[in-house]
Amino acid sequence: MQTLIRYLTGTNWHIYIKIGSSILLVLIFIGLVATILLENRNPVKAIGYILVLVFIPIVGLIVYYYLGRDLRKKRRFTLKGSKDEVLFAKYWQSQRAEIEQMQLELRQLAGNKQELSAMLLNTRQSVLSKNNKVQLLINGEEKFPAVFSALRAAKHHIHIEYYMITADDVGNEVTEILIEKLNQGVQVRFLYDDMGSDKIGDIPERLKEHGASVFSFAPVLINFYLNANYRNHRKIIVIDGTVGFVGGINLDDRYINNGKHEVFWRDTHLKIEGDAVNLLQLQFLMSYRYCSKEIFPFETPFFVRSALTGNCFTDIVASGPDSEWPIAMQSILMAINIAKRRIRITNPYFIPTEELLTALQMAALAGKDVQLILPWKGDSFIVQHAALSYIKTLLAAGVKVFFYTRGFVHAKTMVIDDNLAWVSSVNFDNRSFYLNCEIAALVYDKEVATRLNRAFEEDLLYSVPVQETRWNKRNVAKRFMDAVCRLLTPLL
Repeated sequence: MQTLIRYLTGTNWHIYIKIGSSILLVLIFIGLVATILLENRNPVKAIGYILVLVFIPIVGLIVYYYLGRDLRKKRRFTLKGSKDEVLFAKYWQSQRAEIEQMQLELRQLAGNKQELSAMLLNTRQSVLSKNNKVQLLINGEEKFPAVFSALRAAKHHIHIEYYMITADDVGNEVTEILIEKLNQGVQVRFLYDDMGSDKIGDIPERLKEHGASVFSFAPVLINFYLNANYRNHRKIIVIDGTVGFVGGINLDDRYINNGKHEVFWRDTHLKIEGDAVNLLQLQFLMSYRYCSKEIFPFETPFFVRSALTGNCFTDIVASGPDSEWPIAMQSILMAINIAKRRIRITNPYFIPTEELLTALQMAALAGKDVQLILPWKGDSFIVQHAALSYIKTLLAAGVKVFFYTRGFVHAKTMVIDDNLAWVSSVNFDNRSFYLNCEIAALVYDKEVATRLNRAFEEDLLYSVPVQETRWNKRNVAKRFMDAVCRLLTPLL
């Protein structure tokens, strides 16, 4: 017996434990790698997770568990997508004859830009409208006064869906207006992203006390491992079914450049009046139904035919983890491919997929004027350096890259030639294309495109062009850091 005890407590026992632990760990990693290969449809993304697991195992395990699994297969997203498709199909059928006629009119007015709208129609991602008035809003200085004024004029309902609302001057002003309207009998429905609005304070409680319907999208504290990866990054306001706001500006003080903040924030938003508001309303109500289980009929006062006339053709594109296609990315790809002369893109988080990178290179090699504005100094170290790793190949193809130096450019816009404008919440990265709920407005209108071109040219005054010869001479340390950060891009 003593001999057995000495054997079990001796050095050999510890060796066996170490060997057994190592074998178990190897088996776990083999199982995870196999799971990643089977689960991820994107091979580049799969390789990214495998590399993280191999080189930083513990961190890799945590990152994959919380952020890496493909939850689009989960029942909740599958059901949301199928229900949204039925709801959208019903709306499309109710407008079918008129939509088909508008497609013909758009073809005559904007030429091959109509092909983009046709793709959105055929995939049932958008319904074209033309009786619209679209106003470009630059920075919080222009957006917030327009929003406050429209909110105060509400008569029946106010619908708000936002990634970020902060309990600061802007957030509190919006809250006070909403409480005032609630006291007047106006219906208020309010959705906010649980992760993005981490500084929302007591705004939800204040609104609920006065009768507002308030829901957080995918609450993180309830189920972190399911909800952390899929966020609602949209910025939507709909008032009385007649006025809508969409774009990149959150409800936060930092977007007002009034001297209170160190960094100048450059961003873009849209105010829309007309039939396109019905599409914003539809997207809001589908998100609201997902959170509240409440269904709304396709009738007034939620859906209103506009008394406006004109030819400001507009599509509204929404994408998310429930989408059958990465429609935001596909829309950008098609817009680039159908450009005739010029492509102008502004984006704060530029980590393009291989498809987008190739499309931009091919457009430049074909002689099109491709211009790209990126932030000189981003708000994320890894994202900033990862973005820098793409610049060399862009410059080599003839893409003109500019760094915005006035502050942080947060605008997510694109202008194609002189008759297609894109204003959105969509970043050029995997998260926006595949994971987040995003929203974009496509306006096939020369006047709106001209205003967005003018804004782009004004931003160029505060931007410096990147010279290919100087860029290629950057020191090895910087290029190595860019390359390392790029390895993580599939995970961002």
